[in-house]
Amino acid sequence: MSARFEPTIGGYLHLELFGREHRIYVEEAGQGTPLLCLHTAGADGRQYRALMNDERVTSKHRVIAFDMPWHGKSSPPVGWHNEEYQLTSTQFTTMILEVMTALELDKPIVMGCSIGGRIVLHLALEHPERFRAIIGLQAGAHVDPYYDLNFLHRPDVHGGEVCAAIVSGLVGPDAPDADRWETLWHYMQGGPGVFKGDLYFYKLDGDIRSRVAQIDTSKCPLFLLSGEYDYSCTPEETMAVANSVKGSHVTIMKGLGHFPMSEDPEKFLGYLLPVLERIK
Repeated sequence: MSARFEPTIGGYLHLELFGREHRIYVEEAGQGTPLLCLHTAGADGRQYRALMNDERVTSKHRVIAFDMPWHGKSSPPVGWHNEEYQLTSTQFTTMILEVMTALELDKPIVMGCSIGGRIVLHLALEHPERFRAIIGLQAGAHVDPYYDLNFLHRPDVHGGEVCAAIVSGLVGPDAPDADRWETLWHYMQGGPGVFKGDLYFYKLDGDIRSRVAQIDTSKCPLFLLSGEYDYSCTPEETMAVANSVKGSHVTIMKGLGHFPMSEDPEKFLGYLLPVLERIK
């Protein structure tokens, strides 16, 4: 095997958020229409590595992913040890819009998965004019609790291994072994209490059931792609959103689970590329 570099480039964006300085890690690859990618709870932008290495995407799109504060290479703000991390819908929305402004993104396509899929529904409702199109991966309006969040941050267990264990069943059964374990490795590396703090948004604060039907797709197209094996954002929950939002487009992806872009990138791209072509 000869040595080679991937085409992705990365850097640190210094940005004030919520009255505090943050150092946010951003990666990108390609040229063309901006495609802003939002990672799942407890993970980071590495989940979109395969997209940044696929010329079918990067020949026409500037693919961008950033690690949210507290995630991946983005450190928490100064004083983090004196507080409990909890993500809210207001913080999440503000963060995305501020990063877009700092990167001078003019009407990007935004694509998010899991908590990213939930927040794009908020963006579709509250800021449709800022986007060319919105793609929700595993984008449900809410999720019913199915485990105790307190197990995600305890002194008597290894936090990263518990986080990976909880999400391991959400990976599709036919995912390539290497991609499955890379996806789980991202969870094993999460900071203490970060996955739990993200799920505060996902399970409580971000519930948008009462408002999701107000999304106006005439202002911005909405595409929903969900894996058939996901029991967190189930296909039924995705279909409920699609049935509530007039003019939305929905596809249930065969053989995929909760992390389609990282658990089986090639299969996922078979669903994503036609959507990107349709947006063009």
